[in-house]
Amino acid sequence: LHFLRHHYCHRRCIDSSSDSICNPHRQRTTTTMSREEKKSDPYESGVAARLARPNILALHPYRCARDDYSEGVLLDANENALGPTSLPTNSLDPYDNSLTLERYPCPYQVPLKQRYGAYRGGIRPEQIFVGVGSDEAIDLLIRIFCVPGTDSIMITPPTYGMYKVCANVNDVEIVKCPLTPAFDLRVDEMIANANENVKLMFVCSPGNPTAKAIPMSEIEKLATSSYQGIVVVDEAYVDFSAKGSASTLVDKYPNVVVLQTLSKAFGLAGIRLGFCIGPPDIIQLMNNVKAPYNVNSLTSEVAMNAMKNIDTLDKNVKELLAERDVVAGRLIELDFVTKVYPSDSNFLLFRVKNKAQEMYKLMADRGVVTRYRGNELHCEECIRVTIGKKEENEQFLVELKKAWDEIGVKV
Repeated sequence: LHFLRHHYCHRRCIDSSSDSICNPHRQRTTTTMSREEKKSDPYESGVAARLARPNILALHPYRCARDDYSEGVLLDANENALGPTSLPTNSLDPYDNSLTLERYPCPYQVPLKQRYGAYRGGIRPEQIFVGVGSDEAIDLLIRIFCVPGTDSIMITPPTYGMYKVCANVNDVEIVKCPLTPAFDLRVDEMIANANENVKLMFVCSPGNPTAKAIPMSEIEKLATSSYQGIVVVDEAYVDFSAKGSASTLVDKYPNVVVLQTLSKAFGLAGIRLGFCIGPPDIIQLMNNVKAPYNVNSLTSEVAMNAMKNIDTLDKNVKELLAERDVVAGRLIELDFVTKVYPSDSNFLLFRVKNKAQEMYKLMADRGVVTRYRGNELHCEECIRVTIGKKEENEQFLVELKKAWDEIGVKV
């Protein structure tokens, strides 16, 4: 715990600076805490200290070269000083290596954290972990807080499949508390079934495949309940929802963390960048356990540019939501579609009378690819369709009707 506190205090001093985290001219200092600070020190009494695996709390993270210096004659990291073998296609002619790709990136991504935190309403850099999509954060949280073969996580089917995959990889048990048929949380049952071994409770909002956002009041009920673990709110689709973000709860509740990504509304699935927003003690453990240079320079530059183009984000979200309403209306008019679920996201879940899997396969073979979700709880004969461009949506509707006409069972 002493190492965790001291390591974070040093990072916090750097993070709060407007300079680079890897400034070679800054003196390294040891932080001395006052008696008052020690009384409220989260690294002695916080959620991370109480729940994390002992070996993680004792971990001395790998110290990489860029923890200390990033400028000058850099002969410390065994990089190739002659330069990169190649560059991104658009940087080849004229040659532009302004990102100095022969050098390791800064391991803490502080400028990006500052911009993203400001966009999310004033989240501080020390409250943000940056990783390879949301999936890296899911895996890290399980590795940090769940003892293999002993501890467990809770999920609420139907939900995102990576929670289960990461738990299985890490030999962690899974406690299931299914959603209602209307895709609402069963809060009382979740709390009742969350024993002392349930370290993480995953809530997907808006849900996948449900497309339904969980009311903030439900998240708060979990956070303020008798449950002693961490409530993880996965908000991959939050920018499509009008119901707000649980990131507003992070300062209020020390047991809430929020996962977000640039893959959906920001349209940057190809760069694989995600965030975990949470209390500083939890975020510091994630930084301790992560790989030293988990976010590369190319990804970081694109993400920074995205944060300077929020007008484009807002325009695209507005256009997709308008198209979503159009597609939903067209689906409702089809006599073989029995239900179109309300959506707080950029996709729709709908049910057909029968033969959903066969229809999905036929459409895919003809070039329109959706997702069959009929094997998920409460999703019998359901297909999930992402809202695309106007012409793509029109092609989907045409192929859907053709598929029904060819293989649907008319009853």
